[in-house]
Amino acid sequence: MTAPTVSSPPPPAADPTALRALRQTVLVIAALCGLAVLLLLVQHLRSQADDPLKSPQLLALKQQLLAEPKNEALKQQIRLLDLDLRRSHVRDVAFNAFGAWFVLVGVVVLVFAAKGIARFRVVLPSPHASPDAAERVAVTALRARRVTVGVAAITGVAFLVLALPAKTRLPSSPAGVDKVLAKLRGEGEDAPPLPSPAEFAANWPRFLGPSGAAFVTNAAFPLAFNLASGEGVLWRTPVPAPGFNSPLIWSNRVFLSGGDATNRSVFAFDLTTGTQVWQRAVANVPGSPAKPPEVPDSTGFAASTMATDGRRVFAMFANGDLATFNLDGSPVWSKNLGVPKNQYGFATSLAIWQGRLLLQYDQGEPENNLSKLIAFDGATGRVIWQKPRPVGQSWATPVVYEVAGKPQIATLAGELVIAYSVADGNELWRAQMLSGEITPSPIFAGGLVVAISPSDQLFAIKPDGAGDVTKSHVVWKTDENVPDVTSPVSNGELVFAVTSSGTVTCFDLKDGKKLWEHECELEVSSSPAIAGDRVYVFGTKGGMAVLAAAREARELAKADLAEGVLASPAFARGVMVVRTVKTLFCVADKGGPVLEAKRP
Repeated sequence: MTAPTVSSPPPPAADPTALRALRQTVLVIAALCGLAVLLLLVQHLRSQADDPLKSPQLLALKQQLLAEPKNEALKQQIRLLDLDLRRSHVRDVAFNAFGAWFVLVGVVVLVFAAKGIARFRVVLPSPHASPDAAERVAVTALRARRVTVGVAAITGVAFLVLALPAKTRLPSSPAGVDKVLAKLRGEGEDAPPLPSPAEFAANWPRFLGPSGAAFVTNAAFPLAFNLASGEGVLWRTPVPAPGFNSPLIWSNRVFLSGGDATNRSVFAFDLTTGTQVWQRAVANVPGSPAKPPEVPDSTGFAASTMATDGRRVFAMFANGDLATFNLDGSPVWSKNLGVPKNQYGFATSLAIWQGRLLLQYDQGEPENNLSKLIAFDGATGRVIWQKPRPVGQSWATPVVYEVAGKPQIATLAGELVIAYSVADGNELWRAQMLSGEITPSPIFAGGLVVAISPSDQLFAIKPDGAGDVTKSHVVWKTDENVPDVTSPVSNGELVFAVTSSGTVTCFDLKDGKKLWEHECELEVSSSPAIAGDRVYVFGTKGGMAVLAAAREARELAKADLAEGVLASPAFARGVMVVRTVKTLFCVADKGGPVLEAKRP
């Protein structure tokens, strides 16, 4: 006998509430996985910029290290930057690993959730309906939502924890990088400030002195001194390398540069004894030409006078190399600006203003558009601004001064006197006053810019104009005994100019009236200088003349140094330092140099 067949009731359909909750869970997990993938992609693109092997800052420092393999400070900078980059890279790797695992777990959860949805869709046989099925589904859905929210919150917090420290501490802007590098070198906010105006004026930091007018007030050097016998000479020492640049004086150091097509160097001497303290070769400069340019012997490779901001010294050479050293001789930075196109060789000297290095880099012809005025950050070498100039090659050095509290830089070249703002390099005014090959440099004295158009005219411009001031701001001009090579000098009341044949002419600074002229019977190539009430003139064949800086002509002394002088003298701290073609010597006014107390 066959057992009766018991028919089962039809299976219930999948609960719509549970199915909807499961679908929502799947969507949330899928969204989180998509967000994780997006964050990983963004992190990957961002981390490319912080790759330790591709960092432009690190590569630049390593390139500089090739030129300065013994620079320990530079090595320390590289180590610190490399460490920072590697820490950032490690955080990036950890972030990527966490994200990858999160996506993997999310995909696994999605697979199981998808299977769950599929099971919901299958109508399973059931002998009878469960009375609490709806309640269990609601509880399960609630738990699923809570778990999803919890996982999302934990994931978000984890990503936030990883993302915040993963941001590199390296600044993105060049100025920010400069600050980091300056801090690593001990030049940050805690570094000693730049010299005060009084300290700057107490030294001889650039060509023609701190004011650019070759004038010091308190000096009374002996009129009788003899280089050959040593009478009246504090010390003398051989010049170690050829060069026509003038010496600098800062604190107890004398600086000058020298060299030829093969070797170029910067030298430091003790101001008290004349002993050479250090010598640094300028070699392996990034971008420096393998083959040096052809330069006339009359100019040489080291005609540009150096400059110092009181913490570093800067030197420029005819092959375009620009090098910077600390006062103790340790290298700071160097770069090549390109070989200047100048048929007579590069001779423009460097200028300085409150930590900025200023270079008038004129070259070629006006139509070549090669000339420019550049402001560098003295601590790092970064170009702060650079302005093209509508002129060709020149040999004049710019002068920096203040008008109504704002610094200007006046330049000569071609037919134009052009003044620029030191702050941003914008042109302030110009005057068409020049002709010929411009070698004499402008000066600033008595509130006027005084300049020379070689063998043509000496003139003065009031520097408070704007635009073309040729017809409005030229205070006076004269064509009497105008030099062709040397620069004018002034004590604030009188202007003195010396021709190549040795004629010294004195003019009134206010109106340009000629007061007197005097024949020194010297062949002169170097600019004169004023110390107290005396004008010093040096000849190319070894002669020297001292005249009174007064409204009446008086020759106070003459001497034969037996060695020609092509550089201008430097006066500071009670001494006069002169560079001859063979010797560097020092004359003191009252027994020796006056040095400030050493800083603790």
